[in-house]
Amino acid sequence: MQSTANRRNVVAILAMFSVLISCNTSLSLDNEQVAETSAERDARMQWWREARFGMFIHWGFYAVPAGVHNGQIVDASHGSEWIQCDALLSREQYEPYAAQFNPVDFDAEAWVRLAREAGMKYLVITSKHHDGFSMYDSAVSDYNIVKSTPFDRDPLKKLSEACQKQGVHFGVYYSQLDWHHPAQENDPQREERNAYRFNRIRPGMKDAYIADMKAQLKELIQDYHVEVLFFDGEWVPWWTQQDGRDLMQYVRSLNPAIIVNNRIGKRKKEDGDYGTPEQKIPAAGLDYDWETCMTLNGTWGYKSYDHKWKTTEDLIHKLVDIASKGGNFLLNVGPDAKGIIPGPSAERLREIGQWLAMNGEAVYATRLWNPTAQFDPDAGADAFGPGPEEVADALPTADDSRKGDTVRFTRKDDVLYAVLLEWPADGKVVLKQLARGRTASPIAAVDLLGSTTALTWNCDREGLHVELPKQKPCQHAWVLKVVGEAARLHE
Repeated sequence: MQSTANRRNVVAILAMFSVLISCNTSLSLDNEQVAETSAERDARMQWWREARFGMFIHWGFYAVPAGVHNGQIVDASHGSEWIQCDALLSREQYEPYAAQFNPVDFDAEAWVRLAREAGMKYLVITSKHHDGFSMYDSAVSDYNIVKSTPFDRDPLKKLSEACQKQGVHFGVYYSQLDWHHPAQENDPQREERNAYRFNRIRPGMKDAYIADMKAQLKELIQDYHVEVLFFDGEWVPWWTQQDGRDLMQYVRSLNPAIIVNNRIGKRKKEDGDYGTPEQKIPAAGLDYDWETCMTLNGTWGYKSYDHKWKTTEDLIHKLVDIASKGGNFLLNVGPDAKGIIPGPSAERLREIGQWLAMNGEAVYATRLWNPTAQFDPDAGADAFGPGPEEVADALPTADDSRKGDTVRFTRKDDVLYAVLLEWPADGKVVLKQLARGRTASPIAAVDLLGSTTALTWNCDREGLHVELPKQKPCQHAWVLKVVGEAARLHE
């Protein structure tokens, strides 16, 4: 493992020559504008918009303590990836856990296969979280899984290769916040954990850190076939929106087709390619691309004692709700220190995949049917950022809106999908949104996905009336496929 002292010396030298670094050809590409027309942007974003469902993976050597330090549970309400902050561990106290990290059961092919079985179209894994530890073989820092653990393998390389082989798009998470890099330090003006959360750049060393960050991003983009960059840690005061714009130009100069979230900047609508509401679902559709990231239980990284798993029904309902509002769902798993995805996670993912095998056409490549942009889900809503809590609390989310509304709609050309979140006791459904007089022309056909029973239905001024079969085709969320011009009602 590279010592912190040695690395400080290296970065000090880099800081002295920051002007020369900024002139280096490989790093000056961020000054080039990557122009893009609306049509070109749509073409670049197409696969991501159609995917709708992806796997998020939080994995690092924080899986070794698994939320417990010195026999004590560390902040049960917080993710295990924050244990260095939550236990107030210095670099020297935290680093020994890396020597215990030996995930001998890691199987990249199995992980990607699970994502495919779940119906997920892309995968995003932590390449470097806030602890500064790289989960790939980086030449920029020895503080990585190949050089600092007994595992001595590159899991990101294996995952990238497995994704290419199995037809899954590959992306990485990358944190601007870095508790290990000598250019960053805890802010002495803040108390305890906030000194970590809002750490600061040492005087004169910001350029050196950004140079290291660019060098690592170049490694990832060019050597790992990265298609999505998910940034995080943007709330620190020293990271500016202009920093994000400059970095966006740089990464797109390396790969013009790459897709980047808005945390590359300051989570504003104009930053990156898509918004990132976290652990919540907006109350209505938005007028720009967005993705909800969410945990399967209560934590991102693996915690040995977190068994509060969301039910399969709840997760399917969330997927449907998000798709009905034009968003993507990035659902997280946290593998343990041996490299195993917990059984309850895998079980739920496969059950979602079984549902999608029958009903996926109502999710993939669909659009909003009745778009109503109401608010920015990111404004002031970051759990660790400086945004006013009252702003975050005031934002409507799916949990406190549309209560009693048990139908979600998606559309694809001349097909409207009505997803029933509850099966009516009398087997009869009335879709008031499709009342005669509101549709442009008669409905041509109504079917229930997964069922071979011909449905009895009629449309009048009260709505579309449908009698469901006695046999449910699946356990959760039943999809009525309505063919006709009604699908274009809200164009």
